[in-house]
Amino acid sequence: MIRRFLVPAVLLGCFFQLDAKAALAQSREDCLACHSDSTLTKDVKGKKPESLHVDEKILNMSTHAKLSCVACHVGFNPEEMPHKAQITPVNCARCHSKAAFKHPFHPEIRKAVAAEQLPKVLCQSCHGRHNVASPKTPGAKFSASRLTADCGECHQKAAQHFPSSAHGKAFAAGVKGAPNCLTCHRSTVAFVTGTADTLSVKQAQNRLCLGCHLDNADVKARTSPTAGFINSYESSVHGQALAKGKAEAANCVSCHGSHDMKKGSDGTSFVNRLNIPATCGKCHTKVAAEYKSSVHGVQVAKGNDDSPVCTSCHGEHVILGKKDPNSRTAPTNLSAQVCQPCHESVQLSAKYGLRSDRFKTFTDSYHGLAGRGGSLSVANCASCHGGHDIKSSKDSTSRVSKANLKVTCGRCHPGASERFAQGSVHITLTEEQQPLLYWVKMAYILMIVGIIGGMLVHNLLDFIKKAKRQLMIRRGLIEGEHGGHALYLRMSLNERLQHATLVISFITLVITGFALKFPESWWVAGIRNAVPQAFNLRSLVHRIAGVVMVVASLYHIYYLAFVPRGRQLLKDLLPRPQDLRDAIGMMRYNLGMSSVRPRLDRFSYIEKSEYWALVWGTILMGATGVILWFDNTFMNLLSKLGWDVARTVHYYEAWLATLAIIVWHFYFVIFNPDIYPINLAFWKGTLTEHEMLEEHPAELDRLKAQAAEDEDDDATT
Repeated sequence: MIRRFLVPAVLLGCFFQLDAKAALAQSREDCLACHSDSTLTKDVKGKKPESLHVDEKILNMSTHAKLSCVACHVGFNPEEMPHKAQITPVNCARCHSKAAFKHPFHPEIRKAVAAEQLPKVLCQSCHGRHNVASPKTPGAKFSASRLTADCGECHQKAAQHFPSSAHGKAFAAGVKGAPNCLTCHRSTVAFVTGTADTLSVKQAQNRLCLGCHLDNADVKARTSPTAGFINSYESSVHGQALAKGKAEAANCVSCHGSHDMKKGSDGTSFVNRLNIPATCGKCHTKVAAEYKSSVHGVQVAKGNDDSPVCTSCHGEHVILGKKDPNSRTAPTNLSAQVCQPCHESVQLSAKYGLRSDRFKTFTDSYHGLAGRGGSLSVANCASCHGGHDIKSSKDSTSRVSKANLKVTCGRCHPGASERFAQGSVHITLTEEQQPLLYWVKMAYILMIVGIIGGMLVHNLLDFIKKAKRQLMIRRGLIEGEHGGHALYLRMSLNERLQHATLVISFITLVITGFALKFPESWWVAGIRNAVPQAFNLRSLVHRIAGVVMVVASLYHIYYLAFVPRGRQLLKDLLPRPQDLRDAIGMMRYNLGMSSVRPRLDRFSYIEKSEYWALVWGTILMGATGVILWFDNTFMNLLSKLGWDVARTVHYYEAWLATLAIIVWHFYFVIFNPDIYPINLAFWKGTLTEHEMLEEHPAELDRLKAQAAEDEDDDATT
């Protein structure tokens, strides 16, 4: 409203403030006496006569029709007729002064006006001379319908691109909220023609884009990506870098373009899927060169829309740095979030003949398991195959080519030799793919089913028989065994310490070992939540526990060989034919085929089978554990296949040992009805006479006979 009255006032003031000589000048009719004469033929300073001609009809239609010619054409002596050829150039700023002049578009003009200078870009260049008309007048220059064409008279390149852009098409179609030239360029900081990509320009461009796509309800309602998706740019690695003052960071215009911005569905758009590598390559030149020669880049160049491009892996607006734990390309996320969706796709596998089990075999490997557990240093898919330079293993330049595996593996495994390549990387324990590993696995499964199944049957029958007997004793139907108050030594302090060391190291090994194999299970998650660094320390704790068990085993060998009680312990633990007879007799008794219960000695077939199984398991687990621990050395010695055999044996032997302890040992020392809730010999070292009568009657008879013999000897002495 102020401008409506202010501009005419200023113009009127200018008209009355002309210098005295100008005020005495000829009227407009006097000027037109010559300048409307089409017979004017004399050139003036190289100007053609037609350029000096004024069409009075056009002049009367302009917004300046009521002004005298001398209001604009000043600087000549009105007494000299005709006037001199070169007069002061027209300066619109004399009337459109700094106070009233708020040019909506061209900053060059504003800058000149502010400095009270003649603009380099003349007002007449855009608004005309004698035919100046308000842009609000329909059909006038720079009116809405003519804006693109009129700006394009100078900005030809922009005018060529804008009509075919998404913005240009929407503007031409009259879509509400569609931008035109003035929408973006009316702001000084947003004016980028002839301006370098400075930090302030890029930040201003972002504000302009978001001003419509987030703040304009008309535009926001028609934009297919959600507002959250658009706004996520600010939290991306590009948005954060720009906010921190890095002018080289990409902004909206860097990826989408400016006058040639098009929707991603347009094949010529910068953000069309097939054009993404070239768009990102404008900044990431080295990466783009690597990607171009990769198996993915080659397919994209052929027009294969299924092949991944930059945004397939890194995301679009919400691109995060690889060190960000929330990034898709972070070490712990890359395999599952980037590689898995394509390489586990049944549709893509069938279409291109790819193996769909690659991700599963990776997640089952040590690398995959450790990565699932949160390890930041373990290898992921990109560690071996590369990130942007992924190539087929049949390509001699591929990182995973047989000839190059030595170098690839050597990045993490110093000293890797050609034997690292002798064996599959992605292992499937099938007879067709890995027959040796398959039969090792099947042998263990059969052993686990047979041994643990036999233990379950044995213990179930034992539990039923003993539970019935205890129930009858409690009801007074039968008389139970009653002993005296004597205590009998079962485990010496030395033996209890050995047992405690074995128990602690074994349980630690079980927890830390299966935590690697099942990193996402509820109990592992509970440990990780309680102790955030627990999984990072898992491998160290596992190795320490393994060393403790091996050292304890070596001491146990010393104890058996050089300590008298140890030698007797070994002698009592040696298998005898009586053990087999006792086992058969116990089965007959539990099945009701015999009423006589075998009288077991100090170590029955129950303890002996467990002890020698423990010996065998410790040797096997210790040997395979060393092979797994010193992987570089043993892969060079045994090849990758040999190392995989050791890993398979280690895993299934762990299951066999763990289940045997739970099913066999825990039953006889905890859930056995004769001693429930627990046998405290591991803690106190002694058994009561009642416990001896129930579990070791033959040993009790021998001890009593030995005691009586000793008494007789003492009496004789």
